[in-house]
Amino acid sequence: MKVARPQTAVYWAPSTLDGFGNVTFADPIEIAVRWENKVELFIDDKGKEQKSAAVVYPISAVLLEGYLYLGELLDLSSAEENDPKSTTAKEIRGVSVSINVRGTQMLYKAWL
Repeated sequence: MKVARPQTAVYWAPSTLDGFGNVTFADPIEIAVRWENKVELFIDDKGKEQKSAAVVYPISAVLLEGYLYLGELLDLSSAEENDPKSTTAKEIRGVSVSINVRGTQMLYKAWL
């Protein structure tokens, strides 16, 4: 069974650190997702229990500290494209990768 991903999101992958230790981002790309605005408990990369604001099932892997925005690149101004923090994009605070029961498809999950 395939996971339906009927929505489009903009994804900014974390790239490098600037001279002040802040994360910079790769150019944004559009990816297919299923986005659910819901609270869900998850364990972050430090082993602490957290609550999500949204759970997203992207078509491909996403990275911690990246950002996801529900919508398309056309929805953003050029200034917003360069800085996900200037949009309503949410930070990726947890990720999970698993394989379906038939072993035919990778399943990705991100907690925002």
